[in-house]
Amino acid sequence: MKQRLPGLWQLIALVLALAMVTAVPAQQSDSGYELGSGDVISIQVFGEPDLSFSDIRLTGAGTVPFPFLGEVQALGRTRAELERTIEAQLRDGYLVNPEVTVNVIRYRDYYVTGEVRAPGAYPFEPGTTVRKAISRAGGFTDRASRSNIVIYDDERSQEADEGRDAEMETQINPGDILTVNESFF
Repeated sequence: MKQRLPGLWQLIALVLALAMVTAVPAQQSDSGYELGSGDVISIQVFGEPDLSFSDIRLTGAGTVPFPFLGEVQALGRTRAELERTIEAQLRDGYLVNPEVTVNVIRYRDYYVTGEVRAPGAYPFEPGTTVRKAISRAGGFTDRASRSNIVIYDDERSQEADEGRDAEMETQINPGDILTVNESFF
């Protein structure tokens, strides 16, 4: 019995370690994701329920309203950068050692335009590919080119005609504009 017990404890420790590894929040996978207008986030300040909020939509200017601090610039910052910014500003006269956590609740929409049956805005979900985006937009029209598909990173790149060619398995990002061009044949 004594020989089985350490083996059982090792098995339990292994199961717990695996559970902790697989329980890593999905937010860590988006550590390089830059926040933008339309993203919905939550901000939690540890031990300060009056300074903790959920479902905050970034404004058109990419800011978030925050008590005492006013409008905090979030546009183009990662979650970690926004956490450090808010911590630094709270440390400057409000809290001694604030601990801030920012999470993305809902990513901004991506857009599908051109030769698809239902062009429009669609909610982003991690792992969205061109194939999935076109499927959500009702599929190709009869005139669609299946090889002339372009992704624009934002409205400015579309106006400047600075898109990148895409294939069916190319990943879509929040805020992207996917354009399916017309086939000439």
